[in-house]
Amino acid sequence: MKLAIGPLLTHHAPEALAAFYDEAATWPVDRVYLGEVVCSRRRSFRIVDWLDAAARLADAGKEVVLSAQALMEAEADLRALRRLVDDGRFLVEANDMGAVRLLSGKAPFVAGPHLNIASAESLALLASLGAVRWVPPVELSREMIAAIAAERPAGLELELFAYGRMPLAFSARCFTARHYDRPKDDCEFRCIDHPDGLDVRTRDGAPYLVLNGTQTQSWRTLDLGGEVASMRGAGVDAVRLSPSIAGFGAIVSVWRDAIDGAIAPDAASRALAPLARSERCDGYWHGRPGIERIGACAPAIAPTVRRARRPPVDSASPASSRTWARGCPRGRSTSRSPARCRSPRRAS
Repeated sequence: MKLAIGPLLTHHAPEALAAFYDEAATWPVDRVYLGEVVCSRRRSFRIVDWLDAAARLADAGKEVVLSAQALMEAEADLRALRRLVDDGRFLVEANDMGAVRLLSGKAPFVAGPHLNIASAESLALLASLGAVRWVPPVELSREMIAAIAAERPAGLELELFAYGRMPLAFSARCFTARHYDRPKDDCEFRCIDHPDGLDVRTRDGAPYLVLNGTQTQSWRTLDLGGEVASMRGAGVDAVRLSPSIAGFGAIVSVWRDAIDGAIAPDAASRALAPLARSERCDGYWHGRPGIERIGACAPAIAPTVRRARRPPVDSASPASSRTWARGCPRGRSTSRSPARCRSPRRAS
């Protein structure tokens, strides 16, 4: 089973990016993805800089893949993609069907996780267009991935997103710019001040999601470090780790040992625990809600106490109904505004 480093999803200064990929060249990984996936306005690295970094990684013996943007909105985005495709030295990961169209018939490509390929029929279609590798969306369970993998075209590789904050959604709006009351086209690149994204919390103060510009991520870190055997059993050929900018070499080392069988699954899970940026999860892999932690060394999950949205209503007490209806004398309302109170029709 091969070990891959996915593209950096957060925004960083050019010096930090250069240092990260120089360090990645020394890590015990087989494959490195690089490129801007989230936002076309992030230009710390130009296309030529990405290609130079890719060449240095290739010289270090790494297989290099250039990841294309996930949500293309303008002709400039397509021009940047055409430059990656026309370079011809490296495999390209398509994360948008526009990228698939450009690559089809020209070069083999990777079907990235943002294409949301979740059936054997769709996968066969992409393979006929030139896909040589499939990265399933993070929401698919082990059983679903195994079933699709069993029917995949011959020679098509399966790479699994197995570690890191999960990419859940993209939007044409920039959530980080909105947080600072800035328009997207004049965002002042505020996301560079948040190398791990902006935490979103529930009303009770519990961390829930992470805002990364136009992307929404899980707050919890997906960690399948204790599931190497079950991943192999599902037909997984390579494991993808989604990196953070600092201290990622230690995580890579644990994963390398787990894949090579140098440490047991439960030992790998314990070793990864203090290295994660947040609490960990693996629910999707087990067919459960993604936020849950099911696998090796999973802590007990305390029951969630839900705050009641309305007071209990005693049917024998009209006063309590009137209190909840906020001014509606009959206790029936389609809105919380008394001005829009609607009483039930009387029978004629």
